[in-house]
Amino acid sequence: MLNNRSISKKMVDLLGQAEWTPFRGGESEALKRLHKSISDKAWVANFEKPKGDPSAFLKPATTVLSPYLKLLWREFFYTTAFGTRNFDKMKGNPICKQIPWKEDHDMLAAWRDGKTGYPWIDAIMVQLLKWGWMHHLARHSVACFLTRGDLFIHWEQGRDVFERLLIDSDWAINNGNWMWLSCSSFFYQALPPPFYNRIYSPVSFGKKYDPDGKYIRHFLPVLKDMPKQYIYEPWTAPLSVQTKAKCIVGKDYPKPMVMHDAASKECKRKMGEAYALNKKMNGNIGDDDLKDLRRKLETDGESNIRNQRPKTQLKYLMRFDEIDIYKN
Repeated sequence: MLNNRSISKKMVDLLGQAEWTPFRGGESEALKRLHKSISDKAWVANFEKPKGDPSAFLKPATTVLSPYLKLLWREFFYTTAFGTRNFDKMKGNPICKQIPWKEDHDMLAAWRDGKTGYPWIDAIMVQLLKWGWMHHLARHSVACFLTRGDLFIHWEQGRDVFERLLIDSDWAINNGNWMWLSCSSFFYQALPPPFYNRIYSPVSFGKKYDPDGKYIRHFLPVLKDMPKQYIYEPWTAPLSVQTKAKCIVGKDYPKPMVMHDAASKECKRKMGEAYALNKKMNGNIGDDDLKDLRRKLETDGESNIRNQRPKTQLKYLMRFDEIDIYKN
């Protein structure tokens, strides 16, 4: 079991002391940030949150006031959490779809440590590790990738990582958003069915905002010399290009842990089966029902969702339980 309250010495060495979070605590800092934002009248007049740029890091596309205060979504999730038993769990939670998520500690560790082989996902997770913050659409991307988009790993495990690392972490908001993004609750009611088919691509979504890959180059300097046509998919670059960029995929940077097209197709199939079972049993699904469905899903196609990961990639999976950061 992964321990999110500790961090590996290797990760400490990787992050170094050169760059930590640029966001400082305190009311004065919050007021300064608020004043700076509202003083830009053109920005205020043209701000559209759904169209914010998740790759903007030197000047974030939002106010970054979330570490200091929360408004609408806080009240929404606080109210829902207050009236929902077991709000922070799938089991025993009346508003949460019962889904047979799988356990894969190596995959979870690779996602958490920014070693999935998808630069957009990895850059976001490294920003989280370094800064304790990332744009809300970046959070959507990595949450979707971990759960219903690619890896089909339990939202509770992603929730634990966010809770440990986010400087704006909030119990109700964190749990609510993970249920939302995993299509376990909330989100599935907002779109025409099948709701779970809306998946954030780990390649094209980031490219839409940052075609040159500046965000990736900043947080993943190992890819800083990769040509822009390969920056989101470095495994497609010819070996000569990788050599020139001083980044050999599978050696200096991991190969993709899954192939997105196949993995997302498999996740949609699993979500469809899980939704059908929830509907059939009106949400009254027990442990045995989930075990039976998990076995069925694995029999029907589990072997098709993974790309063949080379053994050498395992050395890139850094564990957090080697050294406790809370020790002096």
